[in-house]
Amino acid sequence: MQEDTQIAHLLDIKKPLAVRALRKSAIRKKITEYLFDISPSGSYTSEIAYHVKTTPSNVIGALRGMNKRYRQEESLIQLDIVQELNEKSIRLYKITDFGKELLNSLKERR
Repeated sequence: MQEDTQIAHLLDIKKPLAVRALRKSAIRKKITEYLFDISPSGSYTSEIAYHVKTTPSNVIGALRGMNKRYRQEESLIQLDIVQELNEKSIRLYKITDFGKELLNSLKERR
């Protein structure tokens, strides 16, 4: 019970950072929206890149962080918007419940 409260508190802290990260990067937002649309399924890097019309390296940067261009602390995985799954030597990415909630709240604000 206390652990659930701590997790909820951490997500409340991350929410403003996550909103900022999605507003700051169109690629992050497109990736999140794509993963939301295919949920509960996951996807791999090149497939995500194809659907959001960008390069796989941009997708990796948005998901995991990459040097100065995509800061790791603003990456989708670090902010708990996306989770990485390793299945049969393939990395799949899937939106988290927090990511779904975040995207829904952004859509409601429009």
